[in-house]
Amino acid sequence: MPILNQIKNKALYLIVGITIEGKKEVLGLWMTQNEGAKFWLAVVSKLKNRGVQDVLIASIDGPKGFIEKH
Repeated sequence: MPILNQIKNKALYLIVGITIEGKKEVLGLWMTQNEGAKFWLAVVSKLKNRGVQDVLIASIDGPKGFIEKH
């Protein structure tokens, strides 16, 4: 049952990939309260399991935990 009148801060991440042909594809949406190294490791692992082979460019605002894992 939802709790009403409660506000929480969460970050929402949209991961977009671009194919070799230049086509943009949404790879996923992730929401978290804790965006540390464990979160980013889980995201990258899920992307690799789905067939992403290389990450050539990453654009991140305030990369908490991202740099320590990649």
